[in-house]
Amino acid sequence: MPGAPALAYFDENIPCLAACPVHTNAGMYVAAIADGDDELAYLTARMPNPFASVCGRVCAAPCEDACRRGQIDQPIAIRALKRYVTEQFGPETGSDADGIWAKVAAPPTVELPQSIGIVGGGPAGMACAHDLRRWGYRVTVYEATEKLGGAMWLGIPEYRLDREVLARDIAAIVDLGIDVEYNTSLGTDVTLTELRNRHDAVFLGIGATLGRGLDIEGADADGVFKAIEFLINMNRGFEVEIGEKVLVVGGGDVAMDAARTALRAADYDAGRELVGTGTGSFEADDQRSAMTEALDVARSAARLGARKITVMSLESREEMPAHDIEIEEAEHEGVSFVPRRGPARVVVENGRVAGLETVGVTRVFDDDGRFSPVFDNDDVTVLEADTVILAIGQAIDLDALGSDGPEVGPRRTIQVDDATGSTSLADVWSGGDAAKGPRTLIDAIADGRRAAADIHTSFGGELESARPGRMVPLRQFHRLDDEYDRESRVPVPMLETGRRIGLAEVETGFTPDQARCEASRCLRCFANILLDVDRCVLCALCADVCPVDVISLVPTEEVDPARPGGTALLLDETACIRCGLCIERCPPDALSMGMWTGIGVPTWT
Repeated sequence: MPGAPALAYFDENIPCLAACPVHTNAGMYVAAIADGDDELAYLTARMPNPFASVCGRVCAAPCEDACRRGQIDQPIAIRALKRYVTEQFGPETGSDADGIWAKVAAPPTVELPQSIGIVGGGPAGMACAHDLRRWGYRVTVYEATEKLGGAMWLGIPEYRLDREVLARDIAAIVDLGIDVEYNTSLGTDVTLTELRNRHDAVFLGIGATLGRGLDIEGADADGVFKAIEFLINMNRGFEVEIGEKVLVVGGGDVAMDAARTALRAADYDAGRELVGTGTGSFEADDQRSAMTEALDVARSAARLGARKITVMSLESREEMPAHDIEIEEAEHEGVSFVPRRGPARVVVENGRVAGLETVGVTRVFDDDGRFSPVFDNDDVTVLEADTVILAIGQAIDLDALGSDGPEVGPRRTIQVDDATGSTSLADVWSGGDAAKGPRTLIDAIADGRRAAADIHTSFGGELESARPGRMVPLRQFHRLDDEYDRESRVPVPMLETGRRIGLAEVETGFTPDQARCEASRCLRCFANILLDVDRCVLCALCADVCPVDVISLVPTEEVDPARPGGTALLLDETACIRCGLCIERCPPDALSMGMWTGIGVPTWT
């Protein structure tokens, strides 16, 4: 039997699983949808991710970037397919869904004596709390605001993530038996020293809620906002006056969120008038949903036409770090883009923003690909603006850690062991933006889960994932009767631009037929072509029948110079479409197909 490093190959050979920070076997749940087994699909998607329903809507989807189908035409719409199954079985259904939820999210069967304090109710903190509570620890979450969710509700706009979906995902975690202390800020209402005395271990998931500013003239004028603070104020229901001309500085996803939120400022105002700041209750969410349907057409036209939103970036359109879909949706909604310009001075009249003086950018990155912008000071233009929103980075509140806090790294984040989340203090762990800087939602969830695992083992606990995997034979692999390798990607349904009234979600999700059609395109990389070397007669018929020419026979010295005189049978895994023709053709039955039940596959399958 191969050793652990060799076994790890089977997980790494599933690109979507390897790319996912929480190791979701996306290929397996996509294939299950194609086969009509939506329950298995949901269980596979939910097992490694306590925020599967949220991620089905707003995950950055690194799995899609890695998807091998993208090398043929376009990657599988993995995120949208996750949403399809969570809408059937996730917490947003409002029921137990016939016990499906309990298979992966039941309360603990044992109670352990240790107490864990979680600082911050964002994705990292709640993922950590979820795992620790399921193991049986007593968990208390300290949240600085009146709601749990952190960046999921403070930073992600409502048109991207329905607040009821978020509230139900969070409620399902809290209902495991987690205590929550709201309106409790680290460094103000409670100190880290007090928490360390109160608990056996502490996890710091305080996020990066401070925006970065610019050291330029006029940067402190009225009408200049930092993007994260602008989004927090809008999402918390605070009144923000932005005027008719809004200029967003930055080229990342946060800049896109700020721009598209500014477009909807009037809708946030209407929601504030009807339901106030809200408590996260489902009744308030329902009231807001009804309100958005009743918004008058005139106000909607004013939002889409009269207000001018412009995104200015150092980068060109091709260089912008924002995801293409975010830029495209902003363009569809009427956001304008001014690339390759940098901010030089805020133009101020009577103490308030009147515009932004900008300079041309001739280069953003040096020859080694490092960020090193070069400006053309002879190319100066003033862009008119009532409001300037700076989406140029975020920072954490290091003062909240106190004088006895953990060590801080050169990036002004909490110094942690990347593999475990442990800090310089023996009983303190950290993760998410506080430890790694602003990253994606799924990265923060993974940080929380890694830290929870290390906390668990520090108290003598054992991890289920440490069990060895096994290869399960696959007998129903025949795919010769369909045209999965020639089907085009099914576009993810979205509201037409003219119908994007209020704060309704822009993405609407697949129908069952659309989901099955899109899922059928999966190449099923979780299936492995296996060779029994004792049976193989090197007839090369497998290579002859392969429709994509990924099998070849070569002299062994081409593979290993130390072993000349033989023949090696090679398979290019990156191009194999798992059609099974080679297995059908093999006369001595030396080839077979198996599925590796490693870290990404539920043990009950």
